[in-house]
Amino acid sequence: MDETNQVQNSVKPDLPNATATLVLGIISIVSLCCCQLVGLVLGIIGLVMGNKAVELYRQSPGVYSESSYKNANAGKICSIIGLAIAALSVLLTLIFWSAYWAFIKTFLESYGYSF
Repeated sequence: MDETNQVQNSVKPDLPNATATLVLGIISIVSLCCCQLVGLVLGIIGLVMGNKAVELYRQSPGVYSESSYKNANAGKICSIIGLAIAALSVLLTLIFWSAYWAFIKTFLESYGYSF
Protein backbone atom coordinates (compact mmCIF):
# COMPACT_ATOMS: atom_id res chain seq x y z
CA MET A 1 0.00 0.00 0.00
CA ASP A 2 2.84 2.43 0.76
CA GLU A 3 4.51 1.68 -2.58
CA THR A 4 1.32 2.60 -4.42
CA ASN A 5 1.15 5.95 -2.62
CA GLN A 6 4.81 6.65 -3.38
CA VAL A 7 4.32 5.92 -7.09
CA GLN A 8 1.24 8.15 -7.22
CA ASN A 9 3.03 10.96 -5.37
CA SER A 10 6.09 10.77 -7.66
CA VAL A 11 4.10 11.47 -10.84
CA LYS A 12 5.02 14.95 -12.00
CA PRO A 13 2.44 17.25 -13.55
CA ASP A 14 2.60 18.22 -17.19
CA LEU A 15 3.69 21.65 -18.32
CA PRO A 16 0.77 23.95 -18.94
CA ASN A 17 -0.06 24.20 -22.66
CA ALA A 18 2.60 21.66 -23.71
CA THR A 19 0.09 19.53 -25.60
CA ALA A 20 -1.66 22.60 -27.00
CA THR A 21 1.68 23.83 -28.31
CA LEU A 22 2.26 20.53 -30.09
CA VAL A 23 -1.25 20.52 -31.57
CA LEU A 24 -0.93 24.13 -32.78
CA GLY A 25 2.44 23.38 -34.35
CA ILE A 26 1.10 20.36 -36.22
CA ILE A 27 -2.04 22.19 -37.35
CA SER A 28 0.05 25.14 -38.54
CA ILE A 29 1.92 22.79 -40.88
CA VAL A 30 -1.18 20.91 -42.03
CA SER A 31 -3.22 24.08 -42.63
CA LEU A 32 -0.66 25.30 -45.16
CA CYS A 33 -2.37 23.09 -47.73
CA CYS A 34 -5.46 25.29 -47.80
CA CYS A 35 -4.80 28.61 -46.09
CA GLN A 36 -1.37 30.11 -45.50
CA LEU A 37 -2.57 32.86 -43.18
CA VAL A 38 -4.11 30.34 -40.78
CA GLY A 39 -0.79 28.49 -40.67
CA LEU A 40 1.01 31.76 -40.05
CA VAL A 41 -1.25 32.74 -37.14
CA LEU A 42 -1.23 29.27 -35.57
CA GLY A 43 2.55 29.10 -35.92
CA ILE A 44 2.95 32.38 -34.07
CA ILE A 45 0.57 31.33 -31.29
CA GLY A 46 2.25 27.92 -30.97
CA LEU A 47 5.70 29.48 -30.85
CA VAL A 48 4.73 31.93 -28.11
CA MET A 49 3.06 29.20 -26.04
CA GLY A 50 6.02 26.86 -26.61
CA ASN A 51 8.54 29.46 -25.52
CA LYS A 52 6.58 30.07 -22.31
CA ALA A 53 6.34 26.34 -21.56
CA VAL A 54 10.03 25.68 -22.23
CA GLU A 55 11.04 28.68 -20.13
CA LEU A 56 8.83 27.45 -17.28
CA TYR A 57 10.47 24.02 -17.45
CA ARG A 58 13.96 25.54 -17.47
CA GLN A 59 13.16 27.58 -14.36
CA SER A 60 12.17 24.47 -12.40
CA PRO A 61 12.96 21.22 -14.25
CA GLY A 62 12.23 18.96 -11.31
CA VAL A 63 8.63 20.07 -10.95
CA TYR A 64 7.28 19.12 -14.39
CA SER A 65 7.47 15.88 -16.36
CA GLU A 66 10.13 15.48 -19.00
CA SER A 67 7.62 14.12 -21.51
CA SER A 68 5.63 17.36 -21.38
CA TYR A 69 8.88 19.28 -21.93
CA LYS A 70 9.55 17.16 -25.01
CA ASN A 71 5.99 17.82 -26.24
CA ALA A 72 6.44 21.56 -25.77
CA ASN A 73 9.81 21.49 -27.51
CA ALA A 74 8.43 19.43 -30.43
CA GLY A 75 5.48 21.81 -30.70
CA LYS A 76 7.85 24.75 -30.73
CA ILE A 77 9.87 23.15 -33.55
CA CYS A 78 6.69 22.36 -35.53
CA SER A 79 5.52 25.93 -35.03
CA ILE A 80 8.84 27.29 -36.32
CA ILE A 81 8.62 25.04 -39.39
CA GLY A 82 4.98 26.01 -40.01
CA LEU A 83 5.75 29.67 -39.48
CA ALA A 84 8.71 29.61 -41.86
CA ILE A 85 6.81 27.80 -44.60
CA ALA A 86 3.75 30.04 -44.15
CA ALA A 87 5.83 33.22 -44.26
CA LEU A 88 7.61 32.02 -47.39
CA SER A 89 4.32 31.03 -48.97
CA VAL A 90 2.70 34.39 -48.21
CA LEU A 91 5.76 36.20 -49.56
CA LEU A 92 5.78 34.16 -52.78
CA THR A 93 2.03 34.70 -53.20
CA LEU A 94 2.48 38.47 -52.86
CA ILE A 95 5.36 38.44 -55.35
CA PHE A 96 3.32 36.35 -57.79
CA TRP A 97 0.25 38.59 -57.64
CA SER A 98 2.24 41.81 -57.90
CA ALA A 99 4.08 40.46 -60.96
CA TYR A 100 0.78 39.26 -62.42
CA TRP A 101 -0.88 42.65 -62.04
CA ALA A 102 2.20 44.42 -63.40
CA PHE A 103 1.99 42.18 -66.46
CA ILE A 104 -1.75 42.84 -66.86
CA LYS A 105 -1.18 46.58 -66.51
CA THR A 106 1.59 46.54 -69.13
CA PHE A 107 -0.54 44.42 -71.45
CA LEU A 108 -3.56 46.71 -71.16
CA GLU A 109 -1.43 49.85 -71.58
CA SER A 110 -0.11 48.42 -74.84
CA TYR A 111 -3.72 48.48 -76.11
CA GLY A 112 -4.30 52.07 -75.03
CA TYR A 113 -5.82 51.63 -71.57
CA SER A 114 -4.34 53.80 -68.84
CA PHE A 115 -4.44 53.52 -65.07
